[in-house]
Formats: sequence, C-alpha cells, structure tokens
Amino acid sequence: MITEKFKKVILDELNLDDFDIQDNTTADQVPGWDSLNHINVILALEKAFNVHFKGIEVLRCKNIGDLQNLVNTKLNQ
Repeated sequence: MITEKFKKVILDELNLDDFDIQDNTTADQVPGWDSLNHINVILALEKAFNVHFKGIEVLRCKNIGDLQNLVNTKLNQ
C-alpha cells in the first residue's frame, strides 16, 4: 500500500498537484514521469527516506507498489 509520504515525494518531484497513484500504477501512466524524471524521483525517494537503492533493485521494480516495497525493505534493514 502506498503511503502518503511516498506519494507526496513523487507528486512533488513531478510537480503534480494530485494524481491517483496505486500499487499497480506504472511510471508511464504518471504524467511527466519520463526517463530523466525517473532518476529525479528515485533520488528524491532516497533523500526523503534516507535510503540508498542499487541500480538492479530499481530495475526490478515493475510498478509503484514494488518501489514502495523496496523503500519499506530498506527501512526495515
């Protein structure tokens, strides 16, 4: 389940006032989330949650829910 903080970081980084992000939402479904902004979103999440992702970990994420789970895993280590 997507947390409000997680959603806010993504929406703020993409300059979106509101967008319904769900677990199964993919980056290509979110306005403005292109390849350049993908890097910015990942960096913003790392900063906001004080975590660090390996490239392969991010590549394994198929949707927003996977990315939220990755953040949760990092926080629980």
